[in-house]
Amino acid sequence: MTYTPTSRAPFLRTWLIWVAGFLAFPLAGLIGTLVIGRVDDPIAALTGGAITGLVLGTGQTLTSSHRLRASRWIPATTVGLSAGLLVGTSAVDYRTSLADLALMGALNGLVVGACQAAALPPGGRRRWVWTPIASILWALGWTVTTLLMVSVDEQFIVFGASGALVFAALSGLALYWLVPARTDADTPAEFPTTTAATP
Repeated sequence: MTYTPTSRAPFLRTWLIWVAGFLAFPLAGLIGTLVIGRVDDPIAALTGGAITGLVLGTGQTLTSSHRLRASRWIPATTVGLSAGLLVGTSAVDYRTSLADLALMGALNGLVVGACQAAALPPGGRRRWVWTPIASILWALGWTVTTLLMVSVDEQFIVFGASGALVFAALSGLALYWLVPARTDADTPAEFPTTTAATP
């Protein structure tokens, strides 16, 4: 397929909108923290993760350029972040060193990524690749936030704006590869649907 200027515009616009959604991370984390405070026990992890996942999933759906279905993505992110935060924080015993937060992020992202991968459009190519991608990017988000000397010892639910921006920029590339945006020039072969019969 030839990469032309007309195919460049939808990608750039779609990617920039998704990247702007990084603001959902600090907003979701703030709301979750206001409700449960520090993540220092299993109940706080489950509850804080669910609240934050609900807000984050909603924000990501709104900035997905209609590629993610709210009825699937929001519940997947809510359940994934709740369970993932419990698994990740329990594994590191709620410690907040760089190594601990990177490991916690990787485990958290693995669970979130698996739930979200199941919520991606069934016709999307290689959608399960989203699981390891999310794991790596969640670990990276925590690493960036920690290296920039954010007060991670306060046991936040999710990484800060700096990590969120890196996460959004890289995940936007991955999501576009997995679920490209539709354009008027798209062919049925590029975007299979469940309504069209295949001979």
